[in-house]
Amino acid sequence: MTQLAGANVVVTGGGSGIGRLMAAGMVERGSRVAIWDLDPAAAAEAAEELTRRGPGRADPYTCDVTDRAAVFEAAERTAAGTGPVDVLVNNAGVVSGNWLTELTEAQVRRTFEVNTLALYWTTQAMLPGMTERRRGHVVTIASASSLVGVAKLSDYAASKWAAMGFDESLRVELRRQGSPVRTTVVCPFYIDTGMFRGVKSRFPKLLPILEPGYVAERVVRAVEADRSRLYLPPTVGLGHLMRFLPIAAFDRLNDELGVNRSMDDFVGRASATR
Repeated sequence: MTQLAGANVVVTGGGSGIGRLMAAGMVERGSRVAIWDLDPAAAAEAAEELTRRGPGRADPYTCDVTDRAAVFEAAERTAAGTGPVDVLVNNAGVVSGNWLTELTEAQVRRTFEVNTLALYWTTQAMLPGMTERRRGHVVTIASASSLVGVAKLSDYAASKWAAMGFDESLRVELRRQGSPVRTTVVCPFYIDTGMFRGVKSRFPKLLPILEPGYVAERVVRAVEADRSRLYLPPTVGLGHLMRFLPIAAFDRLNDELGVNRSMDDFVGRASATR
């Protein structure tokens, strides 16, 4: 079990959305949370509000997680200010939401820099300390798109498939090394934070658009319980079984579920960050 009371936690993209809500849940459990965000004002406002809530505290840090040097520098500042990191929540994410032929080079590169490459920089910066102290937990916020590709999400889905592979490889590396550091990967359906504004579910009882507070609380509980994987809702996990179907049947089932039309009315938001 991962004890959050008194733990030092980093949440990337923690200034808003589910990042902020997860940070809030950890502060409420007595954690000292470092809010990492590209927007210094958002990080500062979140940290002030969460610290007032207590009983833990939150500290703001400005960091571009796509910049490896900046990540390592922020990790040093965090260790000196908040304390040696016990829990890393890789939450920062972006989405483009367009047909493959209409994606710009900048959009594709940005998607992989934030959703995939940043996982390497943050974890490389903090895992050695966890390993040395023989305690720690790395959380990766992936997606239902880590299991099933979706029309108009070619860059996002591919980046999240990579995130899923990142978590799995990290988990088995730690096991082979005899490390007590744990990992959790989270695969949620669309979350109603604004990042995926406009998306629809054909069968909301089966695949509901998720409420942010619910997702945040479930993630915090999963960390406490050392759960290796969390599917939200649980039906998302059926994506693994669907892979055994012939391709034509797999595609028809996803069409029937409305998955490949779920992005038709996507609007998102200007920053498109979680």
